[in-house]
Amino acid sequence: MIRRFKIDHLEAVMKIWLESNISAHDFISRNYWQENYKQVEKVLPDAEIFVYEEGDAVLGFIGLTENYIAGIFVDANSQSQGIGKALLDHVKKSSTQLLLQVYKKNSRAVRFYIREGFAVLNEQTDEHTGETELVMSWIKLI
Repeated sequence: MIRRFKIDHLEAVMKIWLESNISAHDFISRNYWQENYKQVEKVLPDAEIFVYEEGDAVLGFIGLTENYIAGIFVDANSQSQGIGKALLDHVKKSSTQLLLQVYKKNSRAVRFYIREGFAVLNEQTDEHTGETELVMSWIKLI
């Protein structure tokens, strides 16, 4: 079930955020994610967040700021089971265009977004990590 984020989801969401980032971005120091944890925890409730739940367990979430996807994160044990796609499809229903940035070295995520209809607009360097990011866009075809 996909539902809007509630503050009591915060601990589970942050656990998924940290573990997913460390796992998916082995080319960035784990310390970078740990050092940014408190800041993300502070600002995350201000974004539009949808969580994917089974029973009482949060298995993934997607974060939006207007039409910008800040990220899709899925629990390590629940990946490749359609949760990320379900979350993305959920926000596509009420959107005409979506934008995101993804690290170029995160080839699994890049392939996922391309498969889901996103196109690369340009490349840029993340000033915080020095890594190349792809700026990607999805536009609803009417």
